[in-house]
Amino acid sequence: MKKNRNKRKEQGMRDTRFASGLCLVAALMLLSATPAVANVGVQCPPDTDGIDTNMDGLVDNDNVCMHLSAGDGYTQMADGKLQYIFSYSDLTGIEDMDMALMQGMRAAVFPAPTIYLREGEKLYLTLTNVGMMDRPDLFDPHTVHWHGYPNAASIFDGVPDASIAVNMGASLTYFYTSPGPGTYMYHCHVEATEHMQMGMLGNLYILPYQDMLPDLTDLNGFTHHTNNKYAYNDGDGSTYYDVDFPIQLGSFDPDFHDASMGTEPLPFALMTDKYAMLNGRGYPDTVGPDRIATLEENNGVNSQPLNSLVEATQGDKVLLRLSNLNVTRFYTLAVTGMKMKVIGKDAKLLRGPTGLNLYYDTTSITLGGGEAVDVLLDTSTVPPGTYFLYTTNLNYLSNDTEDFGGMMTEIRVTAGD
Repeated sequence: MKKNRNKRKEQGMRDTRFASGLCLVAALMLLSATPAVANVGVQCPPDTDGIDTNMDGLVDNDNVCMHLSAGDGYTQMADGKLQYIFSYSDLTGIEDMDMALMQGMRAAVFPAPTIYLREGEKLYLTLTNVGMMDRPDLFDPHTVHWHGYPNAASIFDGVPDASIAVNMGASLTYFYTSPGPGTYMYHCHVEATEHMQMGMLGNLYILPYQDMLPDLTDLNGFTHHTNNKYAYNDGDGSTYYDVDFPIQLGSFDPDFHDASMGTEPLPFALMTDKYAMLNGRGYPDTVGPDRIATLEENNGVNSQPLNSLVEATQGDKVLLRLSNLNVTRFYTLAVTGMKMKVIGKDAKLLRGPTGLNLYYDTTSITLGGGEAVDVLLDTSTVPPGTYFLYTTNLNYLSNDTEDFGGMMTEIRVTAGD
């Protein structure tokens, strides 16, 4: 009965705002057609410098283009609760602004679309602010901030007091180079506590030059082969891996989200997260299919495209790219049945100033907001089976009041040939 009442209440609020949302659509379409609006549009110049900056053996293919929208939408918690969120969605390939506005509304994805580049590549990232379909009273600008990333110019850093913020109905193309490999993350930096709590967070990582070395290159006794993959330019093959998985820790306070959906005062001081997640899902959804139910409320866009299921063949080295953009608390992760070797932290290889190897083995890792670590799992010493990656903050092994869920996923190791 309680769930039914809550569902009717949520539906009533959505219906009440739907008419207002239609007005917002009409207003945005009018804005997008008005020359006076700062409507930058998509910028995607060809690479014509004749230089192979990503070391793949080819020239003039080093520019990467991506188009994101920023707006609101809905996602579904593992206990079935419909959750109102802010976030980004992928509009890559859409250059018509009217179409971008229509497809980007109520299409939020959590976590935001994963961004990854090869070291040396240049990214032109267009952000279109499509507005808040279900909050027509809000006119929030948005940005993209690459956390911990050394930008060449502060104008592209996404911090509003030092760079440009994108107003509703407008676009801005950010330019990034990729100077160093490692695991980063990105988020909106406008009213950061609110927008990050609401879901404007995403995975970001850079692949190293070392992947592209010629076959049979000697790395101080380690022989590189074509298609080998490394977490960093280590010089000795010590960060080699077979499969990698980006996993972002996060959590939601449903009362905060419900207050936002209901246009009520936001309880910042009372913020208490009750849904702890990996890649935007609580267990058992963390091991579900790549796509879970597509929500009608989210414009038919799947709002939770990433699971956190780690799959490997016995003998594989598994790279976990772990990041945390939580705004309320630290989380500790542990793995059953095997140790984690920490090889990088905050996109830096763990080496001393003289090159001394500072990797270390551990059974648990604690991450605060804005921190990232790269860890290797060696499956050669463990029997095939199912293992668990989970938070040791045991009260967060739940989906709100529903036990046996939350911040946990499975590591499935199958027997080799």
